[in-house]
Amino acid sequence: MTNFRDLLKQAKSAIDETTPEEVRRRLEAGERLEVLDVREDDEVQHGLVPGAQHLSRSHFESRVEDALPNKEAPVVVYCASGVRSVFAARTLQELGYSKVASMNGGFSRWKDLGYDYSIPKVFDASQRDRYARHLILPEVGLEGQMKLLEAKVLVIGAGGLGSPALLYLAAAGVGTIGVVDSDIVEANNLQRQVVHNTDRIGTPKAQSARETLTRLNPDVKVVAHEFRIDASNAPELIAAYDVIVDGSDNFDTRYVVNDAAVALGKPVVHGSIFRFEGMLSTFVPYEGPCYRCLYPAAPPPELAPNCSEAGVLGVLPGIVGTLQANEVLKLIVGYGEPLVGRLLTFDAQTTRFGEVKVRRDPKCPICGEAAGDDRAAANVTNGAVLEKAGTPTA
Repeated sequence: MTNFRDLLKQAKSAIDETTPEEVRRRLEAGERLEVLDVREDDEVQHGLVPGAQHLSRSHFESRVEDALPNKEAPVVVYCASGVRSVFAARTLQELGYSKVASMNGGFSRWKDLGYDYSIPKVFDASQRDRYARHLILPEVGLEGQMKLLEAKVLVIGAGGLGSPALLYLAAAGVGTIGVVDSDIVEANNLQRQVVHNTDRIGTPKAQSARETLTRLNPDVKVVAHEFRIDASNAPELIAAYDVIVDGSDNFDTRYVVNDAAVALGKPVVHGSIFRFEGMLSTFVPYEGPCYRCLYPAAPPPELAPNCSEAGVLGVLPGIVGTLQANEVLKLIVGYGEPLVGRLLTFDAQTTRFGEVKVRRDPKCPICGEAAGDDRAAANVTNGAVLEKAGTPTA
């Protein structure tokens, strides 16, 4: 019967070993070296080799190819003492990695030598359980979830669009959420504004949203701004947040939010709805168009009635607002392809999505050449603002 020592000896004979001294030399020389920590979660909180990725043995085989997609890159694996890393290195070889070595002595030896190490931010047991489905996604993982917890998102409006966006941002663990709304909850809101309930009728919407989100996720700090955003307060308010979700229902507010956000370099995830139709886009200053590139001027009021005048299917803002939350998560974590330069449309009657490519307008007074910003002039594309005919309903 083969014992553990025999298995270890066999594994060592099949892989290369290196030393902490050699690993440090290669890192300081600027070599593109993948360093993989295979200790358990509770061990990692005491320190990591700078730049190392962490992947515990419990998820190793199922996730390592996502963490290390290039099987030709040099990889150094380490654990606490250099035993578990031997078996991990052997597994990598069996998976097709061609340049793998185990660091003899592990992190204990690295630390004893007095080398620099980083202390990672770690989740407690309840957080690991709450965000477990995010943590196992390679595109999110520990680093992405930490970005979410450190992020600050401002949601303009706790109404039809703001309600689903707020719920999913809080559930995802966005650390600070600001809610701007000066209205109170009314019975006719409840057909679509799902962050509120019947018991909250007469309560300020910002307060009602804060109570719901805090109960949903105690990790989240919710700041209620019980006033209307306008040109006098928008710059100071928007400056305090990383990403803006525009769920407002009028052009004046959209222009105020857009102009302040462009001036401050803040991305805005815009959504709007009308009866059975919705649209969505993400405006990142100087990387794509801004809201004024789409609508240089507001249409006459009779051509843009609000929900109380034209009506709206209750589920429609749920769909669009959830898509807004999706855009925010992409911007914060850094995965996927945000809707920059693209306008997504949705028809609830036919259940069809459409997409309109949107270019920056060189004549835009906020982000175009006329704005006097060198960055604007550098990326302007001549020609029509909309590549596809037609203007979606606002």
